[in-house]
Amino acid sequence: MTVIRPERLGEIDQVAASAVVQEVEGEIREFVRRDLSVFRRNQPAETGEAAADSINSLIQRVSGGSITEVERVIAELTNVRDMLRSEGERVQREISGYASLSQAAMTSMKIIADSLAQWKPNLPQARQGGGR
Repeated sequence: MTVIRPERLGEIDQVAASAVVQEVEGEIREFVRRDLSVFRRNQPAETGEAAADSINSLIQRVSGGSITEVERVIAELTNVRDMLRSEGERVQREISGYASLSQAAMTSMKIIADSLAQWKPNLPQARQGGGR
């Protein structure tokens, strides 16, 4: 009695799966060939211009969904661009407001500091010397 190692089982499974895939692919090819031959027999022979129109029609049908999706994405991106522009303008206004407020605060602090500096020399001598 032979013992089959696990590695060997994996190889056997791969070979079996490959055979099944090949068989299914062969059946699909045969089905497509039969389907196309019936389709070709039922269609009258087209002239060059009619064939071009047929191909153009087919391309438009196939690409219609993609074109619609691309247009939707473009519209979305346009909306995002507009929103980002308006947010950028708002942030610029906010920064400008904060800069003005900061400048006003610095000016006020300078005025207060100058006022305090004027009072310092006028303090009574007793308080400066640690009086009694």
